[in-house]
Amino acid sequence: STMRKRKTTDSPHSSTDVSEGKEKLRLKQEVGLISGVSLIAGTMIGSGIFMSPEWVLHHMGSPASSLLIWGVCGLLATFGALSYAELGTIIKESGGEYIYILRIFGSFPAFLFAYTSVILVRPAGLAAVCLSFAEYAVAPFYPGCSSPQIVIKCAAATCILLLTIVNCLNVRLATSVMNVFTAAKLLALLVIVVGGLVLLTRGQTQSFHDAFQNTTTGIGAVGVAFYQGLWSYDGWNNLNYVTEELKKPEVTLPRAVMIAIPLVTCLYLLVNISYLAAMTPSELLSSGAVAVTWGDKVLSRWAWLMSLSVALSTFGSSNGTFFSGGRVCYIAAREGHMPDILSMAHVRCLTPSPALLFTSAMSLIMIISGNFTTIVNSFSFIAWFFYGMTISGLLYLKIKKPELPRSYKVPIIIPIIVLMAAVYLVLAPIIDQPKFEILYIILFIFSGVILYFPLVRFKRHPRFLQRVTLHLQLFLEVAPTTRDAN
Repeated sequence: STMRKRKTTDSPHSSTDVSEGKEKLRLKQEVGLISGVSLIAGTMIGSGIFMSPEWVLHHMGSPASSLLIWGVCGLLATFGALSYAELGTIIKESGGEYIYILRIFGSFPAFLFAYTSVILVRPAGLAAVCLSFAEYAVAPFYPGCSSPQIVIKCAAATCILLLTIVNCLNVRLATSVMNVFTAAKLLALLVIVVGGLVLLTRGQTQSFHDAFQNTTTGIGAVGVAFYQGLWSYDGWNNLNYVTEELKKPEVTLPRAVMIAIPLVTCLYLLVNISYLAAMTPSELLSSGAVAVTWGDKVLSRWAWLMSLSVALSTFGSSNGTFFSGGRVCYIAAREGHMPDILSMAHVRCLTPSPALLFTSAMSLIMIISGNFTTIVNSFSFIAWFFYGMTISGLLYLKIKKPELPRSYKVPIIIPIIVLMAAVYLVLAPIIDQPKFEILYIILFIFSGVILYFPLVRFKRHPRFLQRVTLHLQLFLEVAPTTRDAN
């Protein structure tokens, strides 16, 4: 069979029993508090802070309102992560939203999440990060004008292919790349923050005069501005994907969240203030690469260092996204929701090469057909749809299953606020500025019904799929895995 048969439960009453009907895998618990903080912050600080500021300002219309959006996004990410922390102490399994939806709501909605995540959400995230890398990598070759889109897309595609080779060949090489480029991104942000503080002490505060003038109030525009801001905070839930590998998860998970996300929020606010100190709002809006324009104005002949630092930073972030992208594939395949081939590993390199190759192919398609803004908006719409579903699951457990053991409890008002925000972020663009792209996304999510009932529920698998799987195994030199390689 090309789909693994695993017992899953459709009843919300029995599905909260996390130890029933699945293989028990013991992963090494090696992620402590410092590592947890680094994982959250390192994933969050990626391409968004170098690409999204101009779009947040574009949709909000004024500097003060854009800074307000950045602050509220940080608060919302903190509330969401604290809510997930309680879920992580109830359902102590890796897998994030997928495993929570599976255990609370059952097999069908979990399959829709896995189907959408593997085919659309994760490839879209990787495509957006690689496009931002390409924007900065080619910017120095086109001084004073916008870079051609064909050149940007070719550079982004090259980035994805290089990441595919690195991650398929060697896990240690991939993690080394991640660590080196994390240092580069922190250095780039610190340079921007210090430069902005120097400009402010010299009296460059013209962008903050009448700072709320021209503020946009349309609910659709504000919703899209939130999409762009929240893209920069994406990764706040990453620790929940490795719950089984945390030391004392009931302590580490909430503490890491309360340290990492406020730290990143403060850093983002300072970076945006620095951008506005160096540029007028109109200059910021016309910049294709905000950090490069900032470097031209502040660093003068050393401005090329900013392009290099940001390119290294976004490359490292895309490597981190690519490296962790196969985890949902593995767990979904373990539960019988994805083809077996996506849960296999290379027999010598011990890397999840089929899942990585599949993610790479989908990301290349998205780069060819879309641009950064469109991809981010689509990614955010889907992400907050499933975030809202996961948070509603937490509220269900708090109200209907208060007897379940949990070592950490978040005040119920916090998940209620996150759920209201998720509903707003999903509905606002539809109501205020309906677009065909949103309709296509909704149709795509529910197109999973066509696959779920024959392949998962009734297990009707075409015979040729088994032959295709066997041929792919031989060609890719991969074999099934029964436990997470750690």
